[in-house]
Amino acid sequence: MRLRGIRRSSNVEVRRGGGGRRVGGKAGGFGVVGLLAVLAIGYFTGIDVSPLLQGGTQTQQSQPVTQADSRATEFSAQVLATTEDVWSKIFREQMGREYVPPRLVVFSGVTQSPCGGASGATGPFYCPADNKAYLDTSFFNMLSQQMGAGGDFAAAYVIAHEVAHHVQNQLGILPKVNAARQRSSETEANLLTVKLELMADCLSGIWAVNVQGLMEKGDLQEALNAARKIGDDHLQRQAGRVPQPHTFTHGTSEQRARWFARGFETGDVGQCDTFAARQL
Repeated sequence: MRLRGIRRSSNVEVRRGGGGRRVGGKAGGFGVVGLLAVLAIGYFTGIDVSPLLQGGTQTQQSQPVTQADSRATEFSAQVLATTEDVWSKIFREQMGREYVPPRLVVFSGVTQSPCGGASGATGPFYCPADNKAYLDTSFFNMLSQQMGAGGDFAAAYVIAHEVAHHVQNQLGILPKVNAARQRSSETEANLLTVKLELMADCLSGIWAVNVQGLMEKGDLQEALNAARKIGDDHLQRQAGRVPQPHTFTHGTSEQRARWFARGFETGDVGQCDTFAARQL
């Protein structure tokens, strides 16, 4: 991906080490309403909210900033800038609305979010409670070395996918799905989450087609390969398990790649409505 000369977004928050934040009192000091909100967010996003609920201390170990960290931070800031430009244009032209971009928290080790503790183990995620996406810089290496999804455009796709969840939140889709999940059985809730994730893949494809001028040979295949490598069926097989569709929360490898391709081919937000699709 050609990023030389591309501006860096100012909506990036860098967290490097430092002390942990203690959450005191019962259930992390939340009242009943706050507790229910945190539980809903954890259930909805899949993020571990136990550090908030147990009233414990989330400690950030002070770590030296490596060149790899610095490069990953700059890369993330530039990719985020492209999402800001693309979605400002899409919102204006396709929906007649103003796009308000999210903030991206780039961290090393562990940090806190209103959706729970964040670490390399949680993976990148979007927290609707503070309109921020969280990304551990070590995830890029994990994506490439452990998951077989190398390449800078694969990493950019990951960022674009989390931004797509912010787009869903701004369009009012996230809270509706959250409410529907809480009225559903576990299997039905999982299916709703699959639809949400596949929509985010499609929206990521829309971002990709709008940055074609920055793409290099092989970039599209990098993104499609990444989508396949993080399909539920592939990950369950990699873990030595027989895929169990009723437990899927993100979609199969084929579905993830196909919905990304759909967004890339159409560039139309209306074509990403997985909730109205006859077939996922």
